[in-house]
Parts: sequence; C-alpha cells; structure tokens
Amino acid sequence: MDQVSLLIILTAALVTPLVMAKFKLTVLPTAVVEILVGILLGPSILNVVHANSTLNLLSNTGVIFLMFLSGMEIDFSLFNRRKRPQTPLAAKVAGKAPKYSPVFIAISSYAAIAVSALLLGFICRWTGLFKDPWLAAIIFMTISLGIVIATLKEKELLSKPFGQTVLLIAALGEIIPLFALTIYASIFGKSGKSLWLLLLVFLAAGVLFRRFKPFFSFFESINKSTTQLDIRLAFFLIFSMVVIAESVGAEGILGAFVAGIVMKLLQPQEDTRTRLDGIGYGFFIPIFFMMSGAGLNLRTLLASPATLLLIPAFFAAYLLAKAGVYFCLRLRFKRGNAFAGMAINSATITMVLAVLQVAKTMKVVTTQQSGAFLLAAILTCVLGPLLFNTGYTAEAEDLKKSTVHFIGTNLLTVPVAQQLTQDRYDITMYTNKETNFKTYNSEVNVHLLDSLETQYVEDQDVFDADIVVLGHLNATKNYELAKSAKAYGVTRVIVRFEDRNVLDEREDELKELGIEVYNTPNVNIAMLRSLIETPTTLRLLTSSTSAVYEVALRNRRYTNQAIRSLPFVGNITISQIFRNGHFVRPTGATTLKFNDRIIFTSSPETAREIRRELGILN
Repeated sequence: MDQVSLLIILTAALVTPLVMAKFKLTVLPTAVVEILVGILLGPSILNVVHANSTLNLLSNTGVIFLMFLSGMEIDFSLFNRRKRPQTPLAAKVAGKAPKYSPVFIAISSYAAIAVSALLLGFICRWTGLFKDPWLAAIIFMTISLGIVIATLKEKELLSKPFGQTVLLIAALGEIIPLFALTIYASIFGKSGKSLWLLLLVFLAAGVLFRRFKPFFSFFESINKSTTQLDIRLAFFLIFSMVVIAESVGAEGILGAFVAGIVMKLLQPQEDTRTRLDGIGYGFFIPIFFMMSGAGLNLRTLLASPATLLLIPAFFAAYLLAKAGVYFCLRLRFKRGNAFAGMAINSATITMVLAVLQVAKTMKVVTTQQSGAFLLAAILTCVLGPLLFNTGYTAEAEDLKKSTVHFIGTNLLTVPVAQQLTQDRYDITMYTNKETNFKTYNSEVNVHLLDSLETQYVEDQDVFDADIVVLGHLNATKNYELAKSAKAYGVTRVIVRFEDRNVLDEREDELKELGIEVYNTPNVNIAMLRSLIETPTTLRLLTSSTSAVYEVALRNRRYTNQAIRSLPFVGNITISQIFRNGHFVRPTGATTLKFNDRIIFTSSPETAREIRRELGILN
C-alpha cells in the first residue's frame, strides 16, 4: 500500500505541471496547485493517498531541501553598504539616486510587519481564537520567498529596484520567522536546550565555509561526469547542518537554511544550482507540498463551526500583518506598485507549513487550528499573485533608456545617431563647428560647443552618459577627450582614430584603460576579407530588414537550454557565442550558459524584443 500511495503522488507530480502548461494556468503558483492536488487525493475528497513511513520520510526531506534552496536564494549584495563614489560621474549619479534605498524600505517594511504580527497574535489570544500569541505572531509574519521569487521572475523584475525591494522583504519574511521559531522552540519546547547553543550552528557553518571555500576552483579541474562532487557537497552540507542544528536543540529546517546560505557563499556554478533545483523541485519538494494537502481532512475541518470561524479570521490576519508594507513602499514607488508589493508579500505558505510542522511536534496547535492556518495561507497564495499581476506597472526609473553622447558630427556619426534614436537609446550630439551644427541640427539633437577643451566639455555635462563616442576627425583631440571621459567615470568610451600612426602609439594605453578603439581602415580591411570569404556579409550588414546584434544572456529562464529549444529560434540566426574568452560555433544542440555573449542576426524589431528578453537579469 505504501508503494501505491507513492506511485499516485509521483504520477500527480508529473501530471500537474503538464496540465497547468496545457491550459496556461499561471494565476496560481505551482506549489499552491500541488497542495490543492494533495487535498484532492487525500481523505478530503478521493481518499486514495495515505500517510506512511516512506512518504513521511520523503516529505520531511522535501521541506529540508526547500529550506536549503531558499537559503541559496538570498542575495547578499543587497546588504552591501553603498560605496563612496570614486569618479565625478558616479558622484553625480549617487546624488540623483532616490532618497530611500531598497534595503531601508525593506527593513522598515518588515519592522512594520513584525509589530503588526505581534499585535494580531495578542488579539487572537484576547478573542480566544488562538491561545499562543507568540506562535501566532511567527505565523502571521511569514512570507513565501519561493512564491515571491517566481512572481518577480515572471515579470522580470529581479534586477529592478522595485523587485529587489520586494525580494528583500520576502527574504526577511523567511529568515526572521525561522530564527524566531527556533528561539520559540528552545524556550517553550520540552527538549529545548540553552539558546547560546544556537551559536554552534553558525560556528559550524563558518567552519564549513572556510573548509570548502576553494572547492569550486578545484572542482573545475576534475572529471565531473561520474563524481558529481558539487551535488555530493550540497547533500553533505544539508545533512551536516541539520544534524548539528537538531543536536543543539534547534530545528532541522534552520540547519538546512543555513546550509543553503553556506552553499550560496561558496559561489557555485550556474550548472550546480540548476541541478540542485532539478533534484529538489523535480522530486522531493512536490512530495512535501502534496503530502501537506493530503494531510488535511476538509470534511472534518469544515464540519467544525470553530474552524469555519478561524479560516476567515486567520486570512484577515495574514493580510493585515502586511498592510504596513504599502506605506513603506510608497516612499519610493507608485501607489499601484506599492499595493502590488503589499499583495505579493501577503502570500505565505512555505514557512507556515514548516512552523505548523514544528507546532504539531510540540503539541501546541490543534488539528482544526493547523488546518485553518494552512487553508488561510493557501487563500493568500491565490490572492497575492493575482493582485500583483493585475496591479503592477513599470516604474519610470525602469524605463530609462541608455544615454549615448557623440562628440563630432559628420557623415559617419550622424547616420549612426539617427538609427540608434529609433532604438532603445537617448542620443545627443555635440560639435564645435557652427557649419556642422547648422547642417545637422534639424536631423538629430545637436548641441554647439564653444570649444573642445577638456574642462569645458566636462563642465557642459557632455560626459554625463552611459556611452561616449569620440567621432571627431582630430585624432589628438579624440585621444585627450577619451582619457578624460574614462577618468570622469563613463562606463563605455568609444574613440575613432583615422591616423594609423597616432593609433599605433596610443592603442595599448587606451585598451588598458578600457577604452574601445575604432579605426576605419582596419574595419574596411576586415570587411573586404569577409566579403571574399562570406559574400553575403555586406548585404547582411547593410540590409534594412536585418542586422547583426549582440546580447549578454542574463535571464536564467534560458540558461542550460539547447538553441533549438528557444521559442524564438526561428526568427533569428545565431552566428557565434562568446564564452569565457573564447568563441563557440553554435549548433542546434549547443547549450546556452549564463553570461554567454550571443551574436545573432535578425530584424531590428525582433532584435529589440530578444535583447530585452535575454538581457534582463532574472
């Protein structure tokens, strides 16, 4: 019978995402659907799945693996202090930055959540809904990091300030309740040990981190196909930290979470993370979610008038605990987005399941109360993503175009500026020649400068750009301005040299400074050679319907995919992939990796969409 229940659960785990994809059911997160499927299969409705030792073991491993992967989701760069600006341009950008950082807003938001949750916990005790205010507060302050991350990924917001802020609030909503639960269990649990022993968990984590810090550098030099040492290390970290945590009286899920943090700090390759996700979300975690649903008996729960009262009361408490997030997000973001951020942070399921699991072990929660907490949490996971997806609109700071400033207006630079203006760039041109200003000002946005002296150009804010192109014919002046622009802090400086003698003297110096050099004779030579070897090159580069583009792959949705499986592969031609300092000639079976620079051909309209899709950090 044990094998039959396991087979049914594994079949449901396979069929559920297929059905969701078939009918495009994107409103609900997969985790919530899996819990609903568990309710369907359990004693609530069909009664074909029953808890047993095998399923309980796999389910417990699932929650441990889920907390491990949650620890790996924490982006510690969000906690870094703002660096003091090192260049004049960086200082200007910092001066124009919004007053409130994502870290400040997130910490303020979660402080409001914690205070609200404590008040609601004591209200529950005063009204007789739930006698333990501390446990209720821990449950109300939880946020489902997995659901928040999945929702932000769908909207491609993880690299945006709003997404970073919401993500950090959710991270705190998983970290702080986890530590609070551990302290709670240590104080009120019958087998709890001294709180200072919890320090041993972090001491052990530090020892493991120092011991395995060089692991992935060494890992790159050995055969991985049969050893899979990175996965073995992950399981070693998980169960070492779980055993240590339980030995000192803490919860095993705390050890698993800390193990995930250690693994993240070790900086594994993207392949490692992908395979760990595959093991967790492909096997253990779906069993945990489905068994959480199968463990509910709605017939019994809903037959109790007390439970029917508890469900809406707990649901309201989940929402009210997150109400303060709206006012904190309004310090920087639009009203609609502040509401959307509050809504998605009201979604909670993962930590609720973990807390209830511990509470049941401690026998401080009844079956009816546990079921009401869980059902109310499921409702938040339905409502939160729905309100977020309908309420979010792009912030003005996210729609800002890349700024490109050209110095020098001539037959080479003006056509380029005209074409880029139609794309995702904000173009401004500068010249010190009045005749050129009069000739081209009607065609592009040109500013007339009194001179090209370095200090004067800087004072006119010419270097306040993402990209500065020195297209002047005077090689010496281009050289001086290029060095000044780089010293000013411009990220990309492109300089034109038509005098080969000047270029030979200064090319190495400019390249060491990170300045990109352009020379027409060299380009013409390369073009002529390409025409001989590949006759269609000129047609490709000059075609009005297609051109060559480049994009760095940052969207993890497309990493570790074969080129032939890309949804837009029929609309582009990928000619080269630049990876780890080398060119890779692609085939349909070539697998894309994170940070690959993909060189492809397509129409301008298609290129804009693909560069946006692949280039967004997700």
